[in-house]
Amino acid sequence: MITAMAETIHQRDVATLDIRAALKEAMKRLRAANVPSHTLAAELLLMHALGRDRTWLYTHPEAPLEAAAAENLFSLVSRRAAGEPTQYLTGKQEFWGLDFEVTPAVLIPRPETEHVVEVALARLGAGSYAPGFAAGRASATLRIADVGTGSGCIAVALARELPQASIVATDISAEALDVAQRNAARHSVADRIFFLRCNLLDRVSRSSLPFDLMVSNPPYVALDEASQLPREVRDHEPSEALFPGPTGSEIYGALIEQASALLRPGGNLVVELGHNSSERVQAIFAAQPGWTDLRVTNDLAGIPRVLSAAWSSWPRP
Repeated sequence: MITAMAETIHQRDVATLDIRAALKEAMKRLRAANVPSHTLAAELLLMHALGRDRTWLYTHPEAPLEAAAAENLFSLVSRRAAGEPTQYLTGKQEFWGLDFEVTPAVLIPRPETEHVVEVALARLGAGSYAPGFAAGRASATLRIADVGTGSGCIAVALARELPQASIVATDISAEALDVAQRNAARHSVADRIFFLRCNLLDRVSRSSLPFDLMVSNPPYVALDEASQLPREVRDHEPSEALFPGPTGSEIYGALIEQASALLRPGGNLVVELGHNSSERVQAIFAAQPGWTDLRVTNDLAGIPRVLSAAWSSWPRP
């Protein structure tokens, strides 16, 4: 356990603290608090406190650490040791090779969710992800919906890969949409993403042009699994983006039904799955006639992570 004495750096110590020593001390404290990937966390927090990159840290190990930077660093280390995610402390996370702003209003983008982007592009026939995603449609507007956009990571990644795409990104949280809008502006795609506050797609008109593609990383953690989550997730990430209900599958039925009313013939729905929800979600698709070509994509750990399907008729009978 970290003691109050260990938490305090006396002024006489600050005067002799250099980058190497600061990094070692941050690692030591995080390791003592059983923080996962404590070395990486220490590096990221020190980089954030200094406004420097990793290369600078390791090429200037003997540079002195100013008192204000030291105070900032070890305040961040204490918060991380208490369970706050590193990404919320630094305010950013990488996704699809892009830096995204993250706050406690949004889920932290995870590498597994990149499979949603990969499957979506493959479903469009994007191949190498070139703009001409399908023969004869290179200059057409591609209509996409990102349901439950959160930080906007999926919508922004798709907008960057598909310059001809027009995207509707929905979320029930106004705070999340604020973050997503800032991320769209950061990556110069704000003019092609329309942000809409609603529950799933309930404010999207059925009389509008149909969508070519819908993607979603919905809440899918069962309530009785909350105790099994890491404390960083359970205590700090937004519960409404984690828990849809007792089973974890509650959102999928409404999402699949709404998608069937809004997709064009041959349009695709791509959804992320919980670690044990593949069979339940496939059964929901099977119970709603009109879906074809169901495919399950595993993540790098071999866990079924993405389910995709094509809608066979529009408008829905």
